[in-house]
Amino acid sequence: SPAGMVLSVLVILLLSVLYEALKMGKAVLLQRALLALPRSLSQEGLSEPQEEEDTPADGVSRLVPRWFWFHVAQTLFHVLQVVLGYMVMLAVMSYNGWIFLGAIAGSTLGYFMVYPLLGRG
Repeated sequence: SPAGMVLSVLVILLLSVLYEALKMGKAVLLQRALLALPRSLSQEGLSEPQEEEDTPADGVSRLVPRWFWFHVAQTLFHVLQVVLGYMVMLAVMSYNGWIFLGAIAGSTLGYFMVYPLLGRG
């Protein structure tokens, strides 16, 4: 039905926008993770947590370095990006021209909307 096709195209468009947003979010997270790395990249520098003023009194956050949490977040972003990418690819593989155009339009719109935020991160 025409309504079902329009809904399908809109869903694919939104999935493509979300894919681009995740891609840019992962880039911003990478920038922050690089800033959180210790100046010395020796094994001692990576295994020792950095001193921070806002650490809780129980010392839990001192056990794991700050860059590790950025790495965990990047990993989760990567998994979501791969899942969304495969979902959009699977929809495009239906060889429907409207679905294909929805994926292209969503990717274009997502990049256009999210790219300016990359410089602010």
